[in-house]
Amino acid sequence: MDIYLFINYKPELIMKLQAKQWLGIVAVSVLSSTLTLGVYRLMGNQYSSRFDEEGFSRPVNFTSYNAAPLPPTDFTVAAENSVHAVVHIKSTSMKQVQMNGQNDIFEFFFGAPQRQIQAQPRVGFGSGVIVSADGYIVTNNHVIAEADEIEVKMNNNKIYKAKLVGADPNTDIALLKIEEKDLPVVPFGDSDKLKIGEWVLAVGNPFNLTSTVTAGIVSAKARNIGILDQPGSNMKIESFIQTDAAVNPGNSGGALVNVRGELVGINTAIASNTGNYAGYSFAVPISIVSKVVADLKQYGTVQRALLGVSIKDIDSELEKSKNLSVSEGVYVESVGERSGAAEAGVKAGDVIISVNGAKVKSRSELQEQVGRYRPGDKVKVGVLRGKEQMNFSVVLKNKNGNTSVLKEKAGLELLGAAFKELSKELKQQFGVDYGVQVTGMMKGKFSDAGMRMGFIILRINDQKVSSVEEVEQMANRIMSGNTPDRAMFISGIYPNGKTSFYAIDLSE
Repeated sequence: MDIYLFINYKPELIMKLQAKQWLGIVAVSVLSSTLTLGVYRLMGNQYSSRFDEEGFSRPVNFTSYNAAPLPPTDFTVAAENSVHAVVHIKSTSMKQVQMNGQNDIFEFFFGAPQRQIQAQPRVGFGSGVIVSADGYIVTNNHVIAEADEIEVKMNNNKIYKAKLVGADPNTDIALLKIEEKDLPVVPFGDSDKLKIGEWVLAVGNPFNLTSTVTAGIVSAKARNIGILDQPGSNMKIESFIQTDAAVNPGNSGGALVNVRGELVGINTAIASNTGNYAGYSFAVPISIVSKVVADLKQYGTVQRALLGVSIKDIDSELEKSKNLSVSEGVYVESVGERSGAAEAGVKAGDVIISVNGAKVKSRSELQEQVGRYRPGDKVKVGVLRGKEQMNFSVVLKNKNGNTSVLKEKAGLELLGAAFKELSKELKQQFGVDYGVQVTGMMKGKFSDAGMRMGFIILRINDQKVSSVEEVEQMANRIMSGNTPDRAMFISGIYPNGKTSFYAIDLSE
């Protein structure tokens, strides 16, 4: 009983109280208040007290006054369901080191010093996610981009050699394959349904610490941080999920999962001045990953669909200079001739606000939405033209300006190899400005001829080879019978400096 209630119900006793009695009442009141406060805190703010209209103190259930209770933050199920399907990736590349000879007389007579080329292994580490029980693994392109050999280590310490199925630098996604079955997988979730503030887990192998799980929240969506700029390409897609889950070197290619253990992204980058986690990490959303993986698996190359417009984010300066009636959306600077957008009626000066009903507020959101489709698909594009809202049915096209699905990898599947263009470093070391390196080998014509991974192709049928596209085109042209002989005569060099020649019969 506190003093208020005592006075309220026994006023006639007040005048009769002595000093000791007053001290006792005060002590009991303080003790009662202290005990009540302690219970209130220990109960997690579930109950408090207040006075009703009659002056009575009654408990109040705070749950009935607040919003819905927060969801549980028990991550054990999500972690257990995903950790066994996240693998450790070791990529090894043979780095060539050129050593000049010490005898200047050779340089005097032959115009260049004698060179010795030595191959030294360069090892990198990352993570990957098993996405099918028969051994397909998704990771980041930058994890395996320079690899001559790829090794996958499972959570149970089993080790496999992996082959590169295909890679897409424009999204930083790559697909690997190991020969195994009945593997654990992480089911795909829906990154579109992720909400700002939602809990997520990052699963990977930071600093070679296998099976590491960290937790954070979704801090932002559709982030464009400018890390995927590819020389000569304007087809990058950056629409990252930003989180504050701790991600460090080695986490690249690992899983970002929701509290249900569903894959919602592939961890790709961090924002840091030191190279280690500093509060911000970024993941490619599964909406992009699933499309890229499906294309690489089916075609060996990504089927990139294009609207055919040059776009720009809307800011206050652009809004004012163009007298726009909207502050969100994507401004169309120009429309390509014979593009899908032009044929549908989209014009320069329009503001794109939606794709198939999904709102787009930035370039990255528009690129993410369009990136889900293939050439030949039809999408509904909502635009604002002045103050009038309009809708256009746009048939998406490929980089060649038509709706064909590109199958340039068909010839490469027969060859049984994956390629990458020769780096500037290797070009300088070998004194060439062209060449394509074999980065993956499987059963096929190349392996039958004795070619090994790492081989640098310089010429095919006495023609210089400068890009992967040229290898694909030449293989397809030979296989289609558009050349006199259905054979490939290949000359090149291995990283250790050994030159080799191969004759590949494509007539069978």
